[in-house]
Amino acid sequence: MIRVSIITPSYNQAEFIEATIQSVLSQTYKNIQYIIVDGGSTDSTMDIVNRYKDKIDIVIHEKDNGQSDAITKGFKLADGELVGWLNSDDILYPDCVEQIVRLAEQFPDGAIYYGSLLNVIDRLGNIIRTPQIVINSRETLIHENYSLIQQGSFYRNSHLKKIGYVDKTIHYCMDLDLWLRLLEHGNIYHYDIKPLGGFRMWEETKTATGGEKFLKDIEATLRRYGAVDGDTTIRQIRRYMLKCRIKRMFHIK
Repeated sequence: MIRVSIITPSYNQAEFIEATIQSVLSQTYKNIQYIIVDGGSTDSTMDIVNRYKDKIDIVIHEKDNGQSDAITKGFKLADGELVGWLNSDDILYPDCVEQIVRLAEQFPDGAIYYGSLLNVIDRLGNIIRTPQIVINSRETLIHENYSLIQQGSFYRNSHLKKIGYVDKTIHYCMDLDLWLRLLEHGNIYHYDIKPLGGFRMWEETKTATGGEKFLKDIEATLRRYGAVDGDTTIRQIRRYMLKCRIKRMFHIK
């Protein structure tokens, strides 16, 4: 029975972390190691975490150097054959891990397994939209569409160790960089019947607040792996960059 490790990096997420924890603990697949890496929260996050401490395998509560550092700490402690991370404001649906394990058993040559459908949810958990993102290869991410679904994605631990885990110098698109490096070692497979997780979109997420910094991080990462000006990915970033500048110029929210 495949062992699966899930890491939740956290910092001052008292509003959402209980839903995140419950979504992991309620998985239909039970051979799961759960690790929470908290960066020294000063709100009531740890009060909530401690209520579930007997059901969480490892809890770390100490100052860190940001999300990438926290994820790497968790990855290094993971003993699962498959490893993933779930941010402390996102959720997994009950059969997420079960479906991913089936996929991994069917396709043992994979480096990445993920659900291609995702529910984007609001602060209250209401579904806003359900996009589908199908990634067939490393080249797709570099040249065609850099979007990916991190919630409910899992990676072969053996490959994570080979590549040295998350690049701790990347603040925004560490998941994109991780996927591009993992795909040098194995294939990618997706589950496409229904969403496996929910990405919470609210005003304090990195996606919402990152703006041009987020886009510059993505462009630098893509170019590092061979993207060029004519690629759809680079053209898309430039369009979004222009929109950000227009919004800033006219003070549009």
